[in-house]
Amino acid sequence: MNILRNNVRLIGRLGQDPEIRQLDKGNKVASFSLATGDQYTDKEGNKKDTTEWHNIVAWGNLAERCEKYLKKGKEVAIDGRLTYRNWEDKSGSKHTTAEVVINELLFIGTKPEDKK
Repeated sequence: MNILRNNVRLIGRLGQDPEIRQLDKGNKVASFSLATGDQYTDKEGNKKDTTEWHNIVAWGNLAERCEKYLKKGKEVAIDGRLTYRNWEDKSGSKHTTAEVVINELLFIGTKPEDKK
């Protein structure tokens, strides 16, 4: 049996239009934020909503699909792997960013304003 050791599955809505970059050799990369939500009941019995934001990255053909079909508010399901990218800002401070690099993308639902 082949066990996946780093697998992330999320369903959520895009927080922004995908940012598309074309690399030197013509390969495209898309990046966008994805909001996922949860609901719980606090000690007083009040329902509370929470939102988590995830950084999403797509390469190649998936990036091209993101560019063509995804817009802010679109609901999608993604399957990918969690990665960490280290980078340094202009002032020299070092940062680490968690990203989900997707390998599958499924378009689901509609944007709220698309509903009639």
